Amino acid sequence: MKRIPIDAGLLPAIREAALAGSRPPARPRPVIGQSWHRVRRHGVDPDNGRPVPLISAEEVEHRRHTSPLGELLPQLREGLLEAADAVRHLIAVTDTEGRVLWREGSAGVRRSADRLGFEVGASWTEELVGTNGIGLALVERRPVQVHSAEHFVRSHHAWTCAAAPLHDPRDGRLLGVLNVSGPAPAFNPATLALVTAVAKVGEAELRARHWESVDRLRTVAAPMLARLPGRALAVDRDGWTAAVTGMAPVGRVVLPRSVRPGRVWLPSLGPCLLEPLPDGWLVRLEEGRGEDAPPSRLVLDLRRPREWTVTVCGAAGDWSHELSPRHAELLYVLARHPAGRTAAELAADLFGDPTRTVTVRAELSRIRRTLAGVLSHRPYRFADGLEVRLLAPRQAGDLLPASTAPAVVAARRGPATD
Repeated sequence: MKRIPIDAGLLPAIREAALAGSRPPARPRPVIGQSWHRVRRHGVDPDNGRPVPLISAEEVEHRRHTSPLGELLPQLREGLLEAADAVRHLIAVTDTEGRVLWREGSAGVRRSADRLGFEVGASWTEELVGTNGIGLALVERRPVQVHSAEHFVRSHHAWTCAAAPLHDPRDGRLLGVLNVSGPAPAFNPATLALVTAVAKVGEAELRARHWESVDRLRTVAAPMLARLPGRALAVDRDGWTAAVTGMAPVGRVVLPRSVRPGRVWLPSLGPCLLEPLPDGWLVRLEEGRGEDAPPSRLVLDLRRPREWTVTVCGAAGDWSHELSPRHAELLYVLARHPAGRTAAELAADLFGDPTRTVTVRAELSRIRRTLAGVLSHRPYRFADGLEVRLLAPRQAGDLLPASTAPAVVAARRGPATD
């Protein structure tokens, strides 16, 4: 990881100039400057911040119990405690709302954190406490370091923090953030590399446990599928295939967000019947029905700052899928251009470079595996006859806040939606 490319002594003056709207002695790092801009729009007091609301102890325990990150705590702790100064640094793990679910450090550093409201049950999102490692990692979806006066709130300037997002390897869903915070004078540029590596190890452990569960399902489902006529497959609760019969292997089937037994239209397979299995589902393709139940409506919901979904509605019910930042950008652009976009136009929309068509085609290939029957090509567009509804944030500036895609940046400068 690179060092922060700004003299730390200049950071207070850079921040003050940014708040006053005057010329700074040096530009803040782009990721910090963009965060400051968002935070000012949220109305956070740059001197004192705002009170950090806590959830109850009962709610903390519920979130701990339902989060897969709880299983990783021993590994995360082991990976960080030996390298991080346990006396001067605080280790925290949050959920997707920035809520601190676990926190570890010496009594002294915990007391210092308590004075800032950095305690179990508190949410450290940008909109609540300003620019900080946890909040910025949630927006950027990548490892970040925030040092001293790069924090928006003055009372946080004595701290430095390094944070890395933790993703579910089964579906790429954001699970939370791993964060190490400590006194600014103890800043070490290697801390971010350490936190990033430990987060990757945690994700690898989740991946290994997932494939173990798929193997267990396979031992149960394979003999049963061998006796079934027609085309069918057994998938785990996240849609990963454990066994298949009568058809070519499929790596994963994206299931509805709320799965229940019965008939359902799946974008990658068409009309199907779902039957429950231990820790999974039996998916039986309805033979002879073909594509007689295509979707009639699609809702692209980008209103939340960190969670974006696409919902497909049809005669067989509704189906929802959480989107990655890149796929949210792609579908947003297509929703804004009903007539469609060429690969070169999408490359300009997303990267400002119309020659990056290979990247665009690769991303569209991935998303079409999920949205088969919903997306068309030549040019890329939503399928004919499909009603598309775009739900954008009320304030234009809140649209996909970490996106640097030219089409999204231009939209953020536009008027608020109704």
